[in-house]
Amino acid sequence: MEQILDLIGNYVSEAFELAGYDRELGKVTLSNRPDLCEYQCNGAMAGAKRYHKAPILIAQEVAQVLDGCDALESVEAAAPGFLNLKLSAGYLAGYLNGMRTDARFGVPEAEDRKKIIIDYGGANVAKPLHVGHLRSAVIGESVKRILRFLGHDTIGDVHLGDWGLQMGLIITQLKEEQPDLPYFDESYEGEYPAEAPFTISELEQIYPKASKRSKEDEAFRSEALKATEQLQHGNRGCRAIWQHILNVSIADLKKNYDSLDVSFELWKKESDAQPYIPALVDYLKKEGYAHLDQGALVVDVAEESDTKKIPPCMILKSDGASLYNTTDLATIVMRMEKWKPDHIIYVVDKRQDLYFTQVFRCARKAKLVEEGTQLTFLGFGTMNGKDGKPFKTRDGGVMRLENLIADINEEMLRKILENHEADPEEAKETARVVALSAIKYGDLSNQASKDYIFDTDKFTSFEGNTGPYILYTMVRIKSILRRFLEESGKTMEDLGSLQILPSAGASEKSLGLSLTAFAPSVLQAGTELAPHKICGYLYELANQFNRFYHETKILSEPLAAQKESYIALLSLTLGVLGQGIDLLGFSAPERM
Repeated sequence: MEQILDLIGNYVSEAFELAGYDRELGKVTLSNRPDLCEYQCNGAMAGAKRYHKAPILIAQEVAQVLDGCDALESVEAAAPGFLNLKLSAGYLAGYLNGMRTDARFGVPEAEDRKKIIIDYGGANVAKPLHVGHLRSAVIGESVKRILRFLGHDTIGDVHLGDWGLQMGLIITQLKEEQPDLPYFDESYEGEYPAEAPFTISELEQIYPKASKRSKEDEAFRSEALKATEQLQHGNRGCRAIWQHILNVSIADLKKNYDSLDVSFELWKKESDAQPYIPALVDYLKKEGYAHLDQGALVVDVAEESDTKKIPPCMILKSDGASLYNTTDLATIVMRMEKWKPDHIIYVVDKRQDLYFTQVFRCARKAKLVEEGTQLTFLGFGTMNGKDGKPFKTRDGGVMRLENLIADINEEMLRKILENHEADPEEAKETARVVALSAIKYGDLSNQASKDYIFDTDKFTSFEGNTGPYILYTMVRIKSILRRFLEESGKTMEDLGSLQILPSAGASEKSLGLSLTAFAPSVLQAGTELAPHKICGYLYELANQFNRFYHETKILSEPLAAQKESYIALLSLTLGVLGQGIDLLGFSAPERM
C-alpha cells in the first residue's frame, strides 16, 4: 500500500510535467502551516532559478493543471510560490478503507531486508538488575520490534558480563565462607553437585561483600585475581562454580526481563567470545594491524580528519591480559562467523561513545567485518530523579529495577481503585499492564540520547503525553465498540465489512489525516532508530481521537450508515494505536 504523501506527490509531479516543468519538483510534504492547508509543495521556488520565472507564476500554472483533481479538495498558489493542498474527503475515506484491509495499516515492508543483531541488556551475572539497566532494555526491545515489523531479520542479544574479576571475587569469598565444598578440593574427582551452593539472594550478598573487601584487603584481591585466572584457564572447580553462578543468575534475570516484557533471541556471554581471542590476537599481529606500545598490544585507530584525539584501541595489557575491547572485537568475529549480520547495533550508555569509536574503527581497519556491514552505536542518556541527578533510592543507593517496577505497579493500583470499584485481581492485572506502559512510554517518549527525569507522578498520569493516557484512549474506544456490538447485535467479524464514509466534520477529517501518518512515522522511527517518533505520533493520534470523541455523538447518531462509518473509523484508530504500542513494547487492558 502506497503512502499518502507518495500518492499526492504523484499527482503534483504529473501536474508539474504537464505544465512544462521537471516532475521532480512535485515533492509533497506535510504542511508546516496546518491552519492554511494539509500538505504543501515548494517545488515552484526550487524551479524559479532554473526556468527564469517568478515562483508564484510556476505555482499558479501547476495549480491550474491540478484544478479538478479528484484527490484534492482545493489547490492554492500562495506567495512567494507555495502550493497549498487540501485532500478531498472522498479520497481520504478511500485511503482509510484501504488501511483497514491491510494487516500492516499501510506500513510497507523493507525491500532490502537485512540481518540485524541488536546488543542490548548488558547485565552482569551475580548482580541484580538496577534502574541503570532500564534504558538499554526498553530502547533495545522497541528498536528490535520496529525493525522486525519493517521486515528485517532481527536478533536480540543480551550480551552478559560473566568473565571478569567479579567471578574471581565470588569464588574467593565462597571459598572462605564454605571451604569444605568439593569445588575447592583439588583431589576431588567425582561429579559436582547439580544444585548451586547458594540462592540468588545469597549470591547477591556475596558479590558486594567480596567487592568491598577487595578494595581494603590486598591479599584477598590477589587471591581473587588468581581465582579469575584459574577460571579462565579451565580450572575444573572454578568452572563448576561459574556455571552455578550463571544458572542462578540467568534464571533471575529472565524473570526480571519478563516483567518488562523484554526478550532476547540470544543469551550470549563474554565467555562465549573467549575462544576467539587467541586467533584474533595472532591475526592482528601477523597482518601488522597491532603493535607494541609501552608493552601493551594496540591498534592505532586515529584518522586525519579527527578533530579530537582518538587513542589507540588496546588489545592486550602489558601483562598479556585481555580487556573489554578484546572481548568486544572477539564477539564481532563470533557474530560474523555464526550469523553474518548486515548490521550490528549497540544500545549502550552514551558515555561509551569514544570506546565504541575505537572498537568500530579497529574492526573496520582489521577487516573483521565485511565492507558493507554497518556498526551503529545507539547511545542513550541518563535516567535521573527529580533532583536532576542519577535516579537513586531514598537512602541514596542504586534502586533495584524490580523495586521500581513494584513501586509503579502500586501507584497505578492506587489510582485505579481510587477512581472506581473493581475486582481486586482484575485491578492488579490492569495496574501491572498500565504501569508497564508508564515506565516504557516515559522512557521511550524522550529522544534516546538525551537525559530525562523519571517523574512517577507525571508518568502514571492519565492525562498528558503518557503511556496511561494512550491506554485510556484505547480503552475508551474498546468500550464504545462493545456498546455498539451489544446494541446492534453485530459481531467483531462484522466490523470488518463496515465502510468509512467521507468525513462530515473538521475533527473527523483531522483524525483520518492523522491515521494516514502512521506509516511515515514507523518508517522514520526505523531509519533513525528512534522510538520517540512513534510515541509522538501516538500522542497526536490519541489527541485527535479525543477531540473527535468530544465533538461527535457516535452511538446516538440517527443515520445507521453514518454511525457504522464512525465505528469503522474507531476500529481503525484502535488497530493503529494497538500496533503502535506493540512496537513500543507494551499492551492495553480491556478496562481501566
